[in-house]
Amino acid sequence: MDDKFDCIIVGGGIAGLSAALTLARSNMKFLLVERGEFSGAKNVSGGVLWGSRLADLVPDYWQEEAGFERYVRHRRLTFLDDQSAFSIDFKSDHFNEQPYKGLIVLRSKFDNWLAGKVEEAIAESSYPEDSFIATNILVDTIIMESGRAVGIRTGEEEFHADVVIIAEGVNNLLTRQVGLQDNYVPADYMATGVKEIIRFDQNVLEDRFQLDGNSGLTNEFIGFASDGVEGGGFLYTNKDSVSIGLVLNLKSMRENLSQDRKVYDILSHFKSHSAVKDMLRGGEVVEYSAHVVSTGDQRALPRELYTDGVLLAGESANLLLNSGKAIQGMDYAMESGILAAETVAEAKAKGDFSKNTLKEYRKKLDDSYVMKDLRNFQSAVQFLHSHEMFTSVPKVVNEFGRSFFTVDNKPTPKTPAMLKDAVSKHSSLWNMIKLGIKGARSL
Repeated sequence: MDDKFDCIIVGGGIAGLSAALTLARSNMKFLLVERGEFSGAKNVSGGVLWGSRLADLVPDYWQEEAGFERYVRHRRLTFLDDQSAFSIDFKSDHFNEQPYKGLIVLRSKFDNWLAGKVEEAIAESSYPEDSFIATNILVDTIIMESGRAVGIRTGEEEFHADVVIIAEGVNNLLTRQVGLQDNYVPADYMATGVKEIIRFDQNVLEDRFQLDGNSGLTNEFIGFASDGVEGGGFLYTNKDSVSIGLVLNLKSMRENLSQDRKVYDILSHFKSHSAVKDMLRGGEVVEYSAHVVSTGDQRALPRELYTDGVLLAGESANLLLNSGKAIQGMDYAMESGILAAETVAEAKAKGDFSKNTLKEYRKKLDDSYVMKDLRNFQSAVQFLHSHEMFTSVPKVVNEFGRSFFTVDNKPTPKTPAMLKDAVSKHSSLWNMIKLGIKGARSL
């Protein structure tokens, strides 16, 4: 066996596995290295894989016992103040169409399932004995020769390849090592995700959240959820549990959290809200986790996503977007992994793995929805992170809701008067007009 691979992939998350599956089906010889015991073992995140790209990798995945928990049929956005919850609620049968447009996943389960699909593709490829998924391996460095990546070093061992796809996740040590990013990404552009998994009897869960079959609910929260820290909350229904948590800006946490208050205290505060507490009643906390994520600010992206012998995919390139409609990270990881692998296959056909060829990866990404949305919705990212969105706006919305939905034995004001009164109590008409114009333009 020739010890040199066509490609080495660092990271067995969604980006790395999507690249591996694409390479296997392109009859490429590759090595995927993952530092956990199995793909997903180190991944504590969970959430929604948006879009239908998975069907391109695993056709008819919904017909088998796949790695997802539920498909998204019901979406809800909730504004919270200290005593009320005002929700925008959407449920539609069009979400039942296959392939599904959103899958609720627990990453340890989903990534392991997807790794199984990679193993099946390897067995059917031209290199069933020469391509591998290798776990429990921590990559120390990318081996560089004359400014070009030629492999990886792990402990005392070296593995060589024509090209390396870095899909190591948001703690992008290797991205900096190869010179595509100078320093740590500033805290302004990063956040901490903190999450609990709360288990229920499946029948109780389905009755409480009005779930039918494999359908599921996603619920995002703005306001009381973050307790004065920039960020928001989420709840996703799994098969027999819910994932509930917060995504909080690191800089805002540093500026607003006192020494005796921890991230978990904010999560407890969020869970204490009457609307949230009602959802969680009777559940058992079975898991707690926290991890760093990007906020979707384009300024967090590396200076470039390729160089000689190297491509970046997924969160190693800080590819994530929260545009207000959804938090998109897993689908960006999948798309970038596929496009990176397609570029590697094209480079092999040319026999050229220099950046002159690998720059096609950037072109593919620029032409995809990933970079188009990242560019088009940057103003939405800034809008959602504005102070008013998690302070005065939820208060105005709920003040109006209390007036509008309360029926009492006294004259009822007209709706415009209710809205004007709500705005005057928590903000000003001019501020709300400016924010409304900004929101309309950005979203």
